[in-house]
This record gives sequence, C-alpha cells and structure tokens, in this order.
Amino acid sequence: MTTFKHCNNDLRSRLLRTLEPWRNAPAWRIAFSGGLDSSVLLHLLADLATREALPPLSAIYIHHGLQAAADAWPEHCAQVCRALGVPLQVMAVQVEPGASLERAAREARYTAFSQVLAPGEVLLTAQHRDDQAETLLFRLLRGAGVRGLAAMPEQRALGRGQLLRPLLDVSRATLEMYAREQGLSWVEDPSNKDSRFSRNYLRQLILPSLTERWPQAAANMARTAAHLSEAQGLLDELAEQDLAQTGTDAPFAWLGLPSLALDPLKALSPARQRNALRHWLGSLTRLPDSEHWVGWDSLRDAGREARPIWRLADGELHRAEGRIWWLAGAWLQQPVASIAWADPRQTLSLPGNGWLEFANDAPVGELQVRYRQGGELMHLPGRGHRDLKRLLNESSLPVFARGRLPLVYRGDQLLAVANLPELDGTAHGDWRLRWHAPTNDQSLS
Repeated sequence: MTTFKHCNNDLRSRLLRTLEPWRNAPAWRIAFSGGLDSSVLLHLLADLATREALPPLSAIYIHHGLQAAADAWPEHCAQVCRALGVPLQVMAVQVEPGASLERAAREARYTAFSQVLAPGEVLLTAQHRDDQAETLLFRLLRGAGVRGLAAMPEQRALGRGQLLRPLLDVSRATLEMYAREQGLSWVEDPSNKDSRFSRNYLRQLILPSLTERWPQAAANMARTAAHLSEAQGLLDELAEQDLAQTGTDAPFAWLGLPSLALDPLKALSPARQRNALRHWLGSLTRLPDSEHWVGWDSLRDAGREARPIWRLADGELHRAEGRIWWLAGAWLQQPVASIAWADPRQTLSLPGNGWLEFANDAPVGELQVRYRQGGELMHLPGRGHRDLKRLLNESSLPVFARGRLPLVYRGDQLLAVANLPELDGTAHGDWRLRWHAPTNDQSLS
C-alpha cells in the first residue's frame, strides 16, 4: 500500500508540474471517452481540484456512433462525472466514410473539440508514453519525415484554445496501477481488439514482442520522438529565416492570398526549399508525400511564360508574376457569370466572389457586374478605346485573378474594372469601384 500511495502522489505531482503554465487558463476541458486512460486523467484532476486552486473543470464525451456498444458509454461517463462533481458535455459527430476509419474518426473528434473550445481554454487528453511509442512506430512504417516521427506534441494550438497531453511521460502500466488502486471502472472498446486496424496490430502484436526483447522499448521510442521534436523545432527556425526573405513587398495585397517570392526560394538548396515550403504550407493544407513533391519541381522549373499549377490536398499553388500563390476555397470555383446591381449606393454581394462597393459617389443608371469573356474594350480619357487584355497585362495582375475580377457595365459600356488604378472609375468621375475578394479559407480543422 505504501508503494501505491507513493506512486499516486508522484503521479499527482508530475501532472501538476506539467500543467503549471496553464493554471490561469479560463477553463480546463477533459477529453473523456470512458476508457482507462481518460478515466485516470479525469480522476486525477478532480482529486487535485479538491487540493489546489485549479481552473474550472469539465469533461467532453464525443459520440462517434460507429458501433452499438458505444450507445451505453455516454451514460457511463455521465455517472462517473456526477460522482466526481465534474460537468459533462456529450457531443455527437458524423464520421465521414473513407479509406481509414481511424483517421476519419480522429478528424471528426478534433474538429468537434476545436469548435467547443472558448478563447484561452485548454483541452486535456490522456495519451501516454505507450501511445507515443505506438505513434512513432506507426509513422516510421509509413515512411514519415522528421515532423511525423516527432509523433504527438505535448501541446499545440486547437481552435481558439490549446491542446495539452500531460501524461506523455507516463506508462500505461502506471495508469492501470492507479486505476485499480482507486477502484475505478472504465469501458473497453471492442474495436480495440480488432487487429485489422493498424494501431491495434502494433499495440497487440508488435509492441509486446519488442518489449519482451527490449523492456525499455516504449520509453526509448518516446525519448526518440522527443529528440525528433527538438530537431523539427530547429528546422522550423531555419524555415522562418528562409521565408523571411520571400514574403516582402507582396503586390496586390487586396487579393488576400498567401504568396511567396520565387527567386529567393530558388536560391536555396532543394532540401531547404522543401523545408521552407513544408513550414509555410503546414497551416494551409495537408502536406504531400515524398513522391508528390515532384509537383514543386515542375512548378519551380517551368518556362517563364508557363502557368504551372501544383495541386495539393486542400488547394493549389499557382506561379505568376515571379511569385507562388496559394488558392483554395472559393478561389477554385467559378463565380456566377453576371449579376444586376439594382442599387449601386449599397454594397453588392457576389456569389462565390466576395463583394463590391463604390467609394464616394456611384454612377447613375442600370448597372451590371460581369466577368471577362474576351474581346472587351474600355474607353479611357485621353487614350481612347483600349483592349482590356492589354490593360490587364500592363497592370501585371496575376492571370488566375483576371477571370474573376469584377467588371461593371452600364448597358454595353465597360465603366470600371475593380481595384486597378485608372481602370476603377476614377478617370470618369468622383467614384471608385472597390472589390473585396473572397476569403481563401477551406475550413481546415
């Protein structure tokens, strides 16, 4: 019993030290599945809350609805939370079908977590040292790079708050010892025994064999993941230094598109190019695998007059005017061909293409918004009728933006081209056509 008591006190102390930097957070939310790991984390925190001044605790149960056995788990979780005096929120999610049910469920789960977190709140999850070793081995077998092999970070941003994994240095055996000593009950997910799932196969068949031969295998793999996380941090610092040379003086800021100057990137070694791009693209899209990086080579090395596109999971990279531009969301969809502007004194929402307004006054008459079809002419004072294609070439506006640039007509007369100096209406009167481009958000979780 003395050993158990010492173990429990040590576990509480380690948890409290790990969470010390977040003691002033508005709230601590616990991802509670009803399983062993999250049951121990919930019990530890509820116990600590009786001894320490902690942020308000609450638990979140995500109901995936993937198996009949899971229907009873919310009530189990509710009973546990009532006994501990911890509020519980149950959230049902829709798991999208796909090649990997594990991944789809995880994405649905973390999307729900990110939506529920208020600013500054902390979500605590119960992944432990054995999970870390399993993740490292799983990603190693999939050919992951340094970022992937760094496995699960102890903390990261999630929605408007933070995700923390305070038990990553604790073994599953320690958690089970605590649970049995405290008389905790937990649910067992039947799917965890299905070795057709890759992680279950590693957990049930591979890791036990490794541990039998090398008893410290899980601890050593977790330590390796920590070393790789540190290495990734250094690569991120290098990427930020390299990217600092590529993002200055971006033209056409009103497009609202992330972009990088190409020449500074091309001056780097291929490995540093990929490192910088991984860092930049990480917040924009799921990253490509090694073989898919040939798309970057093709975009970078295409001829000067070419218009190469590198299609990635959640958007596209375009090359134009000496820069690479990230397009996603509405930018990959065609806007509605034309729309009447009944009251030019009011802003006009453009389906799939942002919105328009006139600065100062507005031209009189019935107006219509159209997009380029080819062959358009525009009359400019002192210059006569000019071909719109040539005017756009003179402006250096990236080609990908020209087809969705709003054109305002009165009858058959092209009055204004949004946002472009001298073409936006200023030459005709005391008004100017302003276009607020669509967002580039593809709603990544």
